Amino acid sequence: MPIPDFQSIMLPLLKFCDDGKEHTNRESYDALAGEFGLAEDERKRLLPSGKQGIFQNRVAWARAHLKMGGLVENPRRGVFRITEAGQDLLRGDPPEINLKFLRQIPKYRKHVEARKENVPAESDTKDEQEPRTPEEQLEEAYELLRGNIASEILSQLKASSPGFFEKAVVEVLVKMGYGGSRKDAGEAVGRSGDEGIDGIIKEDRLGLDIVYIQAKKWENTISRPDIQKFAGALQGKRARKGIFITTSDFSSGAYDYVSSIDSKIILIDGQQLAQLMIDFGVGVTVEATYELKRIDSDYFSEE
Repeated sequence: MPIPDFQSIMLPLLKFCDDGKEHTNRESYDALAGEFGLAEDERKRLLPSGKQGIFQNRVAWARAHLKMGGLVENPRRGVFRITEAGQDLLRGDPPEINLKFLRQIPKYRKHVEARKENVPAESDTKDEQEPRTPEEQLEEAYELLRGNIASEILSQLKASSPGFFEKAVVEVLVKMGYGGSRKDAGEAVGRSGDEGIDGIIKEDRLGLDIVYIQAKKWENTISRPDIQKFAGALQGKRARKGIFITTSDFSSGAYDYVSSIDSKIILIDGQQLAQLMIDFGVGVTVEATYELKRIDSDYFSEE
C-alpha cells in the first residue's frame, strides 16, 4: 500500500503506545510499517534531499502533533510514552485523529497559536488532499524550483554556440575533479573532431588515465550507431574510458549498447548535464540560503 500521510498515522501511533511503556522511535517505525503493510522499498523511500525516510518523517510529525496535544510525552531523550490524557482519549474509541480533531483540544490549540506553528487550515483534511509534512512541502518547492532552473539552463545551452557549449562542458568536468587545471582541460576539449572524438581530459590531477570526450549540441535523439562510432574511435586509440555529452537525449538502444561492451562509456544527456551544472555551480548563482535546523538533544541532556 502507499505510504500513509502523517494524519493517518496519528491514531495507530497512539494505539501503539497505549500499553503505557516507554518506546523508542525505531520501535514505532517498525511496528507501524508492519501495521500499514509497507513493502521494504516503501520503508526505505527517501525525501528528495536523501537525508531522511519519508515514512520516518511522517511518523515523527504525527508524534510531534500528538505531543502538542498532550497525548504523548518524552520522559527522556530518545523515547516517548502515552499520557493519561492520551489513554483517556483512546477509551472514547475515536474513529480517527487528525489536525481538525486535535484543534478541539485546548492544549493543542493554545500551543499552535502561541508558537504560530505552520499547520494546514481546517479544510485541509486528508479527505480533500493528502497532507504533507513541512519538510515535504519545502522539498517539493525546492524540486520544482530546481526543475525550472534546469529547463532554463538546457534552453540556454541549446541556443548557445558550439564553442560556448564546449566551454560549459569543460567547466563542469573540472568542477567534478577531472582535467587537472582548467587550462589543461581547455586545451584538451574543443579540438577539431578526430574520428568521432572531440577531445581528451585527464581522469585526475596526476593524469594517471585519460578520458576521451564527445560533446555534441544536438536536438535529435542520440542512437546506437552514434555510440558505436564513438566506441570504435576509443578502440582506435586503445582507450578504455569515454564520456558522451549532449544537449539532447539517448535512445534505449544506446544505453543497451554501452552496457554490453568492455569499454566504459558514460552517457550524459541534456537533463543530466543541467543537473550537474546546478550541483557544481556552473552557470548558476546562489540567490538565497535557508537553514533547516532541529533540536540538539545532546545539548539538553543533563546526564
